Formats: sequence, structure tokens, C-alpha cells
Amino acid sequence: MLSAAAAAAALLWVVDPHQAGNPLPPCPSRWLTSLLCPGCGSTRALHALLHGDLSGALAMNPLLVLSLPAVAVLALEWLRMLPTNFASLATRLGNARAWAVVLIAYGVLRNLPWPPFSWLAPGGFGA
Repeated sequence: MLSAAAAAAALLWVVDPHQAGNPLPPCPSRWLTSLLCPGCGSTRALHALLHGDLSGALAMNPLLVLSLPAVAVLALEWLRMLPTNFASLATRLGNARAWAVVLIAYGVLRNLPWPPFSWLAPGGFGA
């Protein structure tokens, strides 16, 4: 898992997903439906984070950026490296129903065409 993450980070360090003709695949949900899925803009957000551009990352996918600390806690729990005093936090963060509600709501809201919801679209706010 760590090797795959390192390889993905290395790829995103060199390949700019903003450039036309880059080798990264487009979002299949967007291509099929013309709607923004909860993950749309994630590649560009991660690219921006790797290059130290927090505001650019937030503009591409704010949910991804804001959820990275939770993902880190869950990854540490999965790797059995999380201190025991964080076990209850990991249990709450690992609630699949809560994540489903958040992802569905985010997917719906970011497709609404007026502010403040339009700011949730990739590049909708500040980029």
C-alpha cells in the first residue's frame, strides 16, 4: 500500500493533470454523465498539495483535502500504528454510513449551479 501511494505521488509530482494531453485518465463519471462525482478534481487537488498549493487543492476538491486527516487516522489504524487513545476516534471515523451520507450529499451539492454550492465544483472557488 505504501509503495502504491509513493508511486502515485511520484507520478503526480511529474505529471500536471491541468495540462491537456496528460496521460492521466479523465473522470469516468463526468465523461458518462456530465455530472461531478464526489471525487472529481481529486487528482488535481493531490497534485496541488504535493506542490504546496493548499488553496489550489481546496479549489479542486475541498472534501478530499478536509478529509485527509481522517484518512490518515484510518490508515494508521489499518496498519496497527495508531495509539490506543485514538481508538474511539478511529471507530467514529470508520463509520461507513456517515461517509456514505457525506459523499452523497457532497456529490449532489457540488452539482448545484449557484453559490455557495458552485464553489464546490473543481476550480469553483479561487482557482
